[in-house]
Amino acid sequence: MKINYYPKTDSLYIDLSAHTSAKSMEVSDGVVLDYDEKGNLVGIDIDNAAKKLDLTELILNKLPTKTHILSAG
Repeated sequence: MKINYYPKTDSLYIDLSAHTSAKSMEVSDGVVLDYDEKGNLVGIDIDNAAKKLDLTELILNKLPTKTHILSAG
């Protein structure tokens, strides 16, 4: 899973899978869910993210994975 924030457009994309998006559905204003060809959720796109989310803190709790910090704002 990857979480990417794009400050120029104030959008946040949560990449849940390496599969390519085949279908997208806006579920609320500025929130789009991306699905692969089998209907599996592969990503979440959030426009105006700084207005909808607290981007100052990210808490990962009990995830069975390594954490890689690529950059911090």
